[in-house]
Amino acid sequence: MEGDEALLVVDMLYDFVDPNGVLYCGKASSSIVPFVKEEIERHRDARRPVIYICDRHRNGDPEFELFPPHCIAGSRGAEIYEPLAPGPEDHIVYKRRYSGFFGTDLDLLLRELKIAKIRIVGVCTNICVLYTASDARMRGYEVLVDSRGVASFDEEAHSWAIKEMERTLGVKVVK
Repeated sequence: MEGDEALLVVDMLYDFVDPNGVLYCGKASSSIVPFVKEEIERHRDARRPVIYICDRHRNGDPEFELFPPHCIAGSRGAEIYEPLAPGPEDHIVYKRRYSGFFGTDLDLLLRELKIAKIRIVGVCTNICVLYTASDARMRGYEVLVDSRGVASFDEEAHSWAIKEMERTLGVKVVK
């Protein structure tokens, strides 16, 4: 499946979206699930690629110096939130850092699929969404972020990141 646009679903994982998750992003993350599900279905219906970008760490990951251990490979917390489960035609890219591009084959996958534009949904707006959008822009992709489909545990940081993506990175932000 290829097309000119792909949907990146960033870190919609149990540790971020479920109230029992280690880094639960709060009600804001739960509230975007219906919109994210609609976007996934819309892209599938249009035969556009859906790519899940998933935080997946090893025990002792250096990131745990900043955040509690989360999304450890093989744990429930690292699994994609069930209401947003991938279909057989979807792609999954695992990452160990904030950006979906850092140390992954995401760029190669997008180029193989002939993607010029990416739409990003997921969490956290001011961390993994922001850094994935930044790296996408640095690689020449057109990026769209719909504010109804992103969330953070920190509303002030969420608002700042939306502005930063729009004003500094040239991301098209739908409000």
